[in-house]
Amino acid sequence: MDATTLPPVLRLAPDDGVLIARIALPPGTTVAPGITVGTKRIPPGHKVAIRPHAAGEEIRRYGQIIGFATETIAPGDWVHTHNCAMGDFSKDYAYSREVKATAYANTPASFMGFRRPDGRAATRNYIGIITSVNCSAHVADLVADAFKRNPFTGTDPLADFPNVDGVVALTHKTGCGMTEGEPLRLLRRTLAGYARHANFSHVIAIGLGCEVNQLGGLLEEQRLAGRLRSMDIQEMGGTRKTVEAGIAFVREVLAEANAARREPIPASELVVALQCGGSDGYSGITANPALGYASDLVVRHGGTVILSETPETYGAEHLLTRRAVSREVGEKLVDLMRWWEDYTAKEGAEMNANPSPGNKAGGLTTILEKSLGAMAKAGTTNLVEVYRYAEPVTAKGFVFMDTPGYDPVAATGQVAGGANLVCFTTGRGSVFGAKPAPSIKLATNTLMYERMSEDMDVNCGTIVTGEETIEQAGQRIFELMLRVASGERTKSESYDFGGSEFAPWVIGATM
Repeated sequence: MDATTLPPVLRLAPDDGVLIARIALPPGTTVAPGITVGTKRIPPGHKVAIRPHAAGEEIRRYGQIIGFATETIAPGDWVHTHNCAMGDFSKDYAYSREVKATAYANTPASFMGFRRPDGRAATRNYIGIITSVNCSAHVADLVADAFKRNPFTGTDPLADFPNVDGVVALTHKTGCGMTEGEPLRLLRRTLAGYARHANFSHVIAIGLGCEVNQLGGLLEEQRLAGRLRSMDIQEMGGTRKTVEAGIAFVREVLAEANAARREPIPASELVVALQCGGSDGYSGITANPALGYASDLVVRHGGTVILSETPETYGAEHLLTRRAVSREVGEKLVDLMRWWEDYTAKEGAEMNANPSPGNKAGGLTTILEKSLGAMAKAGTTNLVEVYRYAEPVTAKGFVFMDTPGYDPVAATGQVAGGANLVCFTTGRGSVFGAKPAPSIKLATNTLMYERMSEDMDVNCGTIVTGEETIEQAGQRIFELMLRVASGERTKSESYDFGGSEFAPWVIGATM
């Protein structure tokens, strides 16, 4: 279809009271029979009313409540933060009412991955350096820097080891000055998830020696003894000696790491983290549902997809509980929502504080609207399990992991849980990576894709312009997943993103 012949607005559900602007709508633009835009220009991706709303009346998009009118809204009016806000309403969780049998693929897909000695599948082959505390971060960086490729000078310390994707230091800002109990357990669970990650052939753990998160305690609690090399800076005799020992260890294991070879592996061993950041009004129309279609394909080929960002599922959880395989699984999700309500209240915040200024500039008004679009990434299959942050994901199919909405923290938990691939949708243009898992970036609109094409892997704006369907875009994403899992480099990998984005969730007091 010629994009110039497309209507200027999109209708998402028959009973919606708003339409979505496909393009900028100047005053006087006809959006429906007998309805024209009022006195305010409506930006692309934003909402225009097509029926009157009285103050206090619910406003619907996707056929679901996204907020309530704070003043009288006339047909043709721009609907946004100035006249639409959050409000309480009852939700029917209808546990497991919409569970359906999964139609598995007759011919399972495969990718070329690494098979580890313990049988697990890897999509990349890194050597990792984890840190127990921020005080050992710089030392870890010095070790990794000794093996860093420099595309500008052409130097490559790993030139003789083509099957090693790199040496990455994963540093963080905590590990001491923290309370024991859940904050420490959560940090250790996250670090252990990376220490065990299939995309690492070998791992070093570097500590200072006097921190709360003692390496000995980490290794014992998480049963990591024998899985990695550990070094305390104070015990080693200082910075230089620790760096030299770290570099010597990497050199010692490089040949063994390089011996890994890619081989055919079933797509059932894909574990895909679903992320969105810098969302806009198109996110729930293009990239998220296209990724949802690809997610369904992953599940139908026997793999796993992880939806997260609990605050960005808030208000839409009743649509997931209906797909929960049991009431128990559904109630786990609802319990997370109650925890987050209490958590934000204690911090003097509210759940609707989640949409960022960029989200709002892109057309998203409330967390309800953002959540409804965000959950589209998970497709339509059954919700089979709910996990705590950074817990090992063992179930096959569509699962949920509790994480904050902040992308680096959320993705860190998913990768710690075992994700070996990340798919990240963005409308405003987030730049991101998630070593050791490759990250595929999906643009929601063509304008941003063209402006930031060096950072984006897929343009889903073609759905808005009528060039392809959600299903066609989703199939394209699934095929790219297989190629990236087989070694094709993503745009974020070309810029070496993924080390600085490691960000464990910090809860509790800093002392």
